[in-house]
Amino acid sequence: MGKYLWKNYFKHTSKEKEIDAILKENILFQDLTQKQLKFVANIVHLRKYRQNETVFSQGEIGVGMYIIVKGAVEITVEDNRAQTGTKREEIVITKLGSGDFFGELSLVEEGGRRSATATATNESELIGFFKPDLLEILERNPNAGVKIALRLGEVLGCRLRETNDRVSVLEDQLKQFRSASES
Repeated sequence: MGKYLWKNYFKHTSKEKEIDAILKENILFQDLTQKQLKFVANIVHLRKYRQNETVFSQGEIGVGMYIIVKGAVEITVEDNRAQTGTKREEIVITKLGSGDFFGELSLVEEGGRRSATATATNESELIGFFKPDLLEILERNPNAGVKIALRLGEVLGCRLRETNDRVSVLEDQLKQFRSASES
């Protein structure tokens, strides 16, 4: 069919519904009402990435987080043990897929640098949620902003506990290794 004289401006596109659903499934936004979700969905940014395209690089100033709508992202860090003057090897930290999110620390850090590099491993769609977006929500809809901020604190606390647990395990392994090599 051709173009119509009238368009239903009140009908939501499937992409808008998809973004609402993805946001609702994410822990940061799960406590929001439907109206608050629609408000947030109009603020976030949807972007497509090509295979092997860098989302952000280790050392860059972080400006926000990303939620994977479809596709996959690999998180890597440079191996600091490499010799000066040679190309540093990348260590894969994790591989993330649809529904996963990353980069959330930059929502609360002032001028913080990215601790890793994020790269799309195939064609991917990501929702970008940036610090100015969070500040806008806190200003324009404080109730929604507080819900998001509380969940963000919960996520960061959980990630810190996981990191502490891993460091403790590594320290124990290092002690065992040193004890075994001294014997």
